[in-house]
Amino acid sequence: MAAWTLTDQEWEALDDVRFSTTDATVFRNATIILMSAVGRSKFSIAHDLGCSPATVDNVRKRYRERGPRGLQRDKPPGRTSSATAAYRQALRQAVATPPQSLGYGFSVWSVARLNEYVKKQTGISFSEDQLRRILHQEGFSFQRPKHTMRGKRDEAAFTRAQKELQTLKKKRAATMPTSR
Repeated sequence: MAAWTLTDQEWEALDDVRFSTTDATVFRNATIILMSAVGRSKFSIAHDLGCSPATVDNVRKRYRERGPRGLQRDKPPGRTSSATAAYRQALRQAVATPPQSLGYGFSVWSVARLNEYVKKQTGISFSEDQLRRILHQEGFSFQRPKHTMRGKRDEAAFTRAQKELQTLKKKRAATMPTSR
């Protein structure tokens, strides 16, 4: 391949892009072009930046064809998500709604229950793992609830029972034979 040459304006523009972007991929791609311009091989660039030599080739090709617009991919690789905007809206609405207000006999959504409910609304279903990822992308934390009786029991009687249990445990430990 012919040596890379950049004009002063191109160099400055790439440097500006590197230090103004918050996208790690754009930063890496601009760095690839700058490193290429100082004569570095694709293998040494790939090694230093932790990417493959094919990535260096792809970035160089896109930059040659489209200029600075080639530093950013047009679309992310892979298939487009089945989680449409309407699905995500229905999901957010379902999470914000207590299940009991919808006529269910439980008070907390599980991933499986949430998946079934949103499937009835939208016709779209995901695996539980994928639904957890989508919930995370939407800013929700999904954890198992910790069920306690706090606030539903007689706290004074509970405290007395705990003390009595500790006393019984101490008495039993004192009467147990010691091992050799």
